[in-house]
Amino acid sequence: MHNPQKAFTALVLAADRGPDDPVAGAAGVPCKSLAPIGGIPMVFRVVNALDASREVGAINLCGPPESIVSQTADLAELIASGKVRWHANGATPSSSAYRVLQKLPDQIPILLTTADHALLEARMVDHFCSRARETGCDVVVGIARHDTVTGAYPQTRRTATRLADDAYCGCNLFAFLTPRARRAADFWRQVENQRKNPLRVIRILGWVAVVRYLAGRLSLDEALSRISRRLGFKAGAVVMPFADAAVDVDSISDWELVEKIVAQRKESLNSEFGMRNAEKRTAE
Repeated sequence: MHNPQKAFTALVLAADRGPDDPVAGAAGVPCKSLAPIGGIPMVFRVVNALDASREVGAINLCGPPESIVSQTADLAELIASGKVRWHANGATPSSSAYRVLQKLPDQIPILLTTADHALLEARMVDHFCSRARETGCDVVVGIARHDTVTGAYPQTRRTATRLADDAYCGCNLFAFLTPRARRAADFWRQVENQRKNPLRVIRILGWVAVVRYLAGRLSLDEALSRISRRLGFKAGAVVMPFADAAVDVDSISDWELVEKIVAQRKESLNSEFGMRNAEKRTAE
């Protein structure tokens, strides 16, 4: 059952560099979003998590290109079923998001995520969406403390923005809660190519912010406040308590890590199920 408040409409960005993407090449698929994890393409894992969420109503898929969709029976069937609505992708993730956002009613809250968010679960979606509502902001981003992520997965390398209060990793979760939030897509287009360089992103906030960042004195709250003042929308953040929320598949090593995580969890569940059956037979 969905939340009695207005449900989020989800937008999943599912395009990439096609066969030139290293993950797609390693997996032998035409698009990264179709790379399997535990035998299930990543994009299906994301759609399933959104579908199971009580916060999400409609689901939109931007990409892969129509040529790939038409050659992928399961994906074509998913779209034909009406479970998701497909949109053609733009040249970049930000242009794709901007184009689809213009088509969606601006009074409906939008949850944006990516098809390579292979460990996404309904509980993460529900946590983020419910907390995002509570902020009273126009735009909310999901982040996780770097220590949370490396504590769970010390072998992974995640890009972190180090602020005065903590170091944070992105979680590929964004909430556009108001009509004014659509302006954030333009900001994203400005910083899209700089996401691996926090200093260049901070520079957009002004040189005072840059100096404070370099001095280790720029806090998360101050950064969000400066974004809000300079860009004309109120920005907020939800700090996610789930390490998995910050693990997406950007590289072959990420793909191998996520595949290993899923396999270990499946083995653990099978072992637990076997033990319960054994205990049941013993009791009988």
